Amino acid sequence: VKFSIERIADPANKSPYSGDWATLKEVEVKDKLSGLIHLKQAFAPLWTSTLPTPSGTILSKRAITELGGKMGVKPVAQSGPYILKEWLPKQRTVLVRNPDWKYEQGAFAEIHIHPIEDEKTAELGYEAGDLDYTWTAVSSISRLKQTPPPKTTVVEKPSLAFVWLGMNQDVAPFNNPNMRRAVQYAVDRKAVVDAAYFGAAATATGIIAPGLPGHREKNLFDFDPDRARDMITKEGLAGTTITLDILNKTERLTAAQVVQSNLQDVGLNVEIKQNDSGTFWTLGAKEGDYWKKLQMIISRFSMQPDPSWATAWFTRDQIGVWNWERFSSEEFDKLNAEGMVELDPAKRDVIYKKLQDLMEENGNYVFLTHEVTGIMNRDTLVAGLKPNGEPVFTDFKPA
Repeated sequence: VKFSIERIADPANKSPYSGDWATLKEVEVKDKLSGLIHLKQAFAPLWTSTLPTPSGTILSKRAITELGGKMGVKPVAQSGPYILKEWLPKQRTVLVRNPDWKYEQGAFAEIHIHPIEDEKTAELGYEAGDLDYTWTAVSSISRLKQTPPPKTTVVEKPSLAFVWLGMNQDVAPFNNPNMRRAVQYAVDRKAVVDAAYFGAAATATGIIAPGLPGHREKNLFDFDPDRARDMITKEGLAGTTITLDILNKTERLTAAQVVQSNLQDVGLNVEIKQNDSGTFWTLGAKEGDYWKKLQMIISRFSMQPDPSWATAWFTRDQIGVWNWERFSSEEFDKLNAEGMVELDPAKRDVIYKKLQDLMEENGNYVFLTHEVTGIMNRDTLVAGLKPNGEPVFTDFKPA
């Protein structure tokens, strides 16, 4: 436990999730089965988005040390109702019932998990009988609820995820703050979301979903194409061509096409560049070169049920890691740190609303939607789900 927690928190290891242990002082081992986690100061996300997530995972010190500090792809020790039998990247993961588990046994001999990036493709696999459970495209929820496949349960859950249009402030034309603001005015967020999700999802007011501290009631800048057109003309940049990078998914393409139309209406040309997941998730990385020409991007992050998990990725130390807009604000970083140690929900609410105001005021972001989560499974299966629809495979059982 001591090794695992102090390892991820150590700045020398450069973990992108070290912030989950931002106030850690040390882990004190009392005896074989007990110890104390000492914090330098209070840490609000500890119980909501640190200990219950991979940042709280316990590793084998001996195994990691023997591997030179790096984790391999084969687990050296496993626990729980299921253990890993097989992992074939981009093909399947197979979990098998753990014969050594002394508590409630897993309900199935094996669980096969298939990574399918596009939910529309997953729906086809389900309808063909190849899957027993899947997420659906948000745009399919209404249709599936009205006419589900035979012997199928369709569920809609609220989502904590957030989708946004981002602009890289270090690359022209978005190194000009007036151009960033013009795009904020130019994009009809409701039209984008309605087209991409067939009316199933609502527009977002920020990156923090309803129900969490910091959720804002409204945006600072709304659709005003005339104002956008005037700003672009004054900057002498009418006719500029911009590349919009997206993940190769149906809903992202539809959203991008509406953005393309919106910007064309105010004098900007947009070329849409679709990327597979292997390419997309490297576009803004400082280890590569593409960030130097990355202009505009539609991104989606999932998150945990604490507002700090929404804002943590937009600090200055995340530039070139997850902060691809290269948003840089000393005030933002300071407030973000305060939000993590503030325990009063009302004060946290004020802090996280202000953080989103700073993001929007800087012009790098057009907040689009939190989506919703669509799920369908066979009537013969009881799917174990978190409140936001994420699966808990150990809780899956026969109906």
